[in-house]
Amino acid sequence: MGFWPKITRHQTLEKGKNYMFVANHLSMIDIMLMLMAVRNPFVFVGKRELEEIPIFNYIYRRAAIMVDRDKYDSRKNVYQRAQKKLDMGYSVCIYPEGLVPHPDVFLAPFKNGAFSLAVQYQMPIVPVTLPDCKKRFPFQFSYKYWSGTPGKARAIVHPAIETKGLTKDDIPALKEQTYKFFENQLRKEGYS
Repeated sequence: MGFWPKITRHQTLEKGKNYMFVANHLSMIDIMLMLMAVRNPFVFVGKRELEEIPIFNYIYRRAAIMVDRDKYDSRKNVYQRAQKKLDMGYSVCIYPEGLVPHPDVFLAPFKNGAFSLAVQYQMPIVPVTLPDCKKRFPFQFSYKYWSGTPGKARAIVHPAIETKGLTKDDIPALKEQTYKFFENQLRKEGYS
């Protein structure tokens, strides 16, 4: 497709340890780039609507914990399904914006899910910034028809944010800290 990945890792992740990977999300190639950037086995938490896409749904059901964001029970069950995957040695990846924001949005507000899971299971949060995906292959392709360009697609795996000892009372501050980190880092990396 004319993209060449450039992966930068600022930390070596331990094998067999559970992590919560979080990344910004504005492109279809975000998913593939995450799979290239993270060497530890992990599953995505993703929206159930993608299960309706023929052929893709076969792979998606095996690589993701699906959630219907409009149903409380579905959101609640993510924790049980995540526990099973964590017990099997997998980590979890969530795009904390909870949606693919409109192209004019720099970074949408983060939802609680990733941070609640990380605190509940005392997993370090590993921020992964993807500064080039939006300009290479925007999710809302019809927004600016024929937009996108070939070129470098960077994934930067940053040092983990520790959650040991944190409680549910710490979730808002942890979410805000992570959001500010993404906002500052993406600006430095030339994301627009």
